[in-house]
Amino acid sequence: MDGVAVTAAAPLVAVSSALVGGGHAVVDAILNVHVPKGFACADSAAVLVAFARRRGVTGRYVGLLTAAATERAEVATARHGALTALAIATVGLSNRITAGVSSPALGASGTINTIVVVDADTETAALVNAAMTVTEVKTLVLIEAGVKGADGRFATGTSTDAVVVAATGRGPRERFGGPISDLGWVVAQAAGTALRRGVARWLAEHP
Repeated sequence: MDGVAVTAAAPLVAVSSALVGGGHAVVDAILNVHVPKGFACADSAAVLVAFARRRGVTGRYVGLLTAAATERAEVATARHGALTALAIATVGLSNRITAGVSSPALGASGTINTIVVVDADTETAALVNAAMTVTEVKTLVLIEAGVKGADGRFATGTSTDAVVVAATGRGPRERFGGPISDLGWVVAQAAGTALRRGVARWLAEHP
């Protein structure tokens, strides 16, 4: 598999740190495309356009890139009240770092990309907050697994992680996305399950 394409019957409202189409956007698809290690970011848009064409994606999209194995993407769902969240995570840990401690660097070969789609009508601030919640969960998962960077400190992620949180616009209106809000809780549950599986798989394959 050369990538993951999440498509929707109706447009999604998304916030993301995506390399292509990131920020706040209304999209028809979310793409996560595999690239070789050492990939030149200048070619990102062209790679995503080609992938979208192969998958028949003709509308707007946000696009992520990763050197992690996209055919091993982990998928999880969670429910809380009227809310349902779907999470898809691809995990590569070859360039794990500790935020605020590891030195700046250009090279990167592994990435944790996390996509979450929630069936809800959300305010933009709630989506931003939910993206923060996903990042908190990711760091917790890494610490729980004992993942450390080159300097021996607990890793908070990799140098090129990306996150997308999107909403369908249906169902209850959600104002908040923090860890103990209804939206944040269901997002964290789905993302945590997918990320734990992905991290465990990567560690098992790279003893």
